[in-house]
Amino acid sequence: MESQAFQKVYTKLTNITKATVTLKAEGVGYDEIASVHGRLAQVVKIMGNEITLQIFEGTEGIPTNAEVSFFGRPPQLKVSNELAGRFFNAFGDPIDGGPEIQGEVRDIGSPSVNPVRRMQPSNLIATGIAGIDLNNSLVSGQKIPFFADPDQPYNQVMAMVALRAKTDKIILGGMGLSNDDYLYFKNVFDNAGALDRIISFVNTTENPPVERLLVPDMALTAAEYFAVDKNESVLVLLTDMTLYADALSIVSNRMDQIPSKDSMPGSLYSDLARIYEKAVQFPSGGSITIIAVTTLSGGDITHAIPDNTGYITEGQLFLRRDSEIGKVIVDPFRSLSRLKQLVIGKQTRPDHPQVMNAAIRLYADAANARTKLENGFDLTDYDERTLKFAREYSDRLLAIDVNVDTDTMLDIAWELFGRYFSKAEVAIRESLVQKYWKN
Repeated sequence: MESQAFQKVYTKLTNITKATVTLKAEGVGYDEIASVHGRLAQVVKIMGNEITLQIFEGTEGIPTNAEVSFFGRPPQLKVSNELAGRFFNAFGDPIDGGPEIQGEVRDIGSPSVNPVRRMQPSNLIATGIAGIDLNNSLVSGQKIPFFADPDQPYNQVMAMVALRAKTDKIILGGMGLSNDDYLYFKNVFDNAGALDRIISFVNTTENPPVERLLVPDMALTAAEYFAVDKNESVLVLLTDMTLYADALSIVSNRMDQIPSKDSMPGSLYSDLARIYEKAVQFPSGGSITIIAVTTLSGGDITHAIPDNTGYITEGQLFLRRDSEIGKVIVDPFRSLSRLKQLVIGKQTRPDHPQVMNAAIRLYADAANARTKLENGFDLTDYDERTLKFAREYSDRLLAIDVNVDTDTMLDIAWELFGRYFSKAEVAIRESLVQKYWKN
């Protein structure tokens, strides 16, 4: 990160914690970048002339008379079409061996879009994953999290969405990725020949955790360039927001802030909202859609991170392993896209809403039948058929490895209805049954 003409150099630190240093300084702004003893740092707190800086690499070995100089600006990213197909670190520097980016310098962490410039999202984003497209369709400009247990293949799902989503650009913000995950993303994008529309900002487990805090802003600054300047539809994939929040708590706890629920900082809601509220549909056609992984510890959805996330976002996609078929599925009961009604049956076939509802109802009947079975009750003929239907519905439509278009998904659902149920049991409008029923 190149330095500009420095302001005055300071040489007296008044306090040092594991992640931060404090000093007295004048004319300094929030989020400003500084150099402390040759290490990059960022202003996180200003109390009068007392300035607290978070040191990205940690403070070990920094003396109280360390030299501190301020850059007079927040972190920046150079934006241009050259970003496409490249991998960068949390500071926006290339990590793929390629050349430096030439382009216009933008400050990261700018405010969200003025509501006056937003329009209601209305464009379907097809992912090819039926558990999403059939039951929880995504809409451009939406913000939605994947809730998943840490041992689930959420990064593989993210990579699938990246390769299949019908958008102009995909921007990956990877926080706390293992080296294997980083190489996995790199190889998948390379092999699919899709690198020309994918841009990645990556902080691996080998990098200091505090650097993760820069990744979402870097990703969203790039997204705003393509959405606003180029009128493109951009899908931003962030993984993992739990590791991002952990980095927030590292800094706030080291600054002796009193933590709130689950040892998270009291600012967690606004910190998350600042990121998610960047999702937008512009009247000009450009859009930013955000899908972010939130890993759950022990499946606990009441933890402060998923809890706050649920308030901000428009639904959630819930991954779980289906023991019946041994595959990970998008759970139809716990997943919800609050904007799907804006596109289903409008940008998809007219039978979509009714097929979706009928399939979920029959799947719920199967869950009841399974409970009866586990409690030793006899099953009716209808119960037996719902169980067979549910197994096939999971395998052919809910599993994350399904990759078909929405029309094919609907055709598969009709085929399953016809195989296991009568028209009366399915209870879909007669005009649709006449058109689509498969005997």
